[in-house]
Amino acid sequence: MAKRVLILGAGGVARGMAALLTKAGHVPMLWSPSGRSTQALRSLPLQVSGALDGALRIAIAQDLQTALHWAEVVVLAMPANGHRATLDAALPHLRADHGIIISAQLSLGGLYLHQALAARGVAALVMVWGTTVVLGRCLGEDGVQIGGLRARVEVAALPDTRSDEALALCHALFGDRFGKAESIVAIALGNLNPPVHMANALCNLTRIERGEVWANYDGITPAVARLIEGLDGERLALAAAYGVRVRSVERHFRDTFALPEHLSLAEMAAQIHARRGGPPGPTDLSTRFITEDLPFGIVEIITLAQHIQHPTPLHEAGLTLFQCLCGRDFRAENTLLPALDFAAISGC
Repeated sequence: MAKRVLILGAGGVARGMAALLTKAGHVPMLWSPSGRSTQALRSLPLQVSGALDGALRIAIAQDLQTALHWAEVVVLAMPANGHRATLDAALPHLRADHGIIISAQLSLGGLYLHQALAARGVAALVMVWGTTVVLGRCLGEDGVQIGGLRARVEVAALPDTRSDEALALCHALFGDRFGKAESIVAIALGNLNPPVHMANALCNLTRIERGEVWANYDGITPAVARLIEGLDGERLALAAAYGVRVRSVERHFRDTFALPEHLSLAEMAAQIHARRGGPPGPTDLSTRFITEDLPFGIVEIITLAQHIQHPTPLHEAGLTLFQCLCGRDFRAENTLLPALDFAAISGC
């Protein structure tokens, strides 16, 4: 049965999701906080290339309240620094019959939304993903290039008693690619982007600052790989302390890129680079490797560790170095974690 899906966001991932939903027979609508990212799409079809292709007419929201009234499912698909403001704007208009997906969760945004809804007496189903379904990049004002569709995405539900319902809805919307995560904490600690991106950005910082052309996986030299492995050891130990299971960074690389078991992390990165040649590494300090993954990923890991007095010295050192290098307080930029009731973590 076709679903009416409001996508909060209008970047590459949001546009890619709109294309995937349209191809599957659903009715998506895009909403942009400023309206600038959707202006051209009010009169032009979305030009889709890559893993999907075509020219698709996508509905554009006129205002958030009306769009939420229309929607059956709501998907948050934007950079993490926009999550708090967007969730707060949507909260007064969310209903118990809404299914709400956070794609993908950073800084326990699903718990923030669940607690805020509970305070209003609204028992909506909240679903958090470990990553995005689509790899999307905006092409101009009316285009999107879909670099791929992920074969496996972990999902957790709040409340956990509705996990089967959450899986069924995600399957109906986006296909048979979802698996049940143990909890939202497993989703939080299963996200490998923040530590991998922090290590790679830190060790290739002058390349980024000077705007040099370099390849992301080529930057993972043996020394960088050792730093990633050290960070991964802290993440795995923290997950074990919380009683959840997550994949190691080596297992993630092997599963994602179909690589043999005997290769080291540095050797895997070299093989990926030889196969793909890219993607390119970031060329500006405003890269999401720093401005999103640090305040909403690394700070999240450190905060979870501090909650149970578990040491994460490499994560803390990396954050401290980047705060000095960038002249920014990344802890203060996280607007989600300070609003949480962490007493509820053990039940999630």
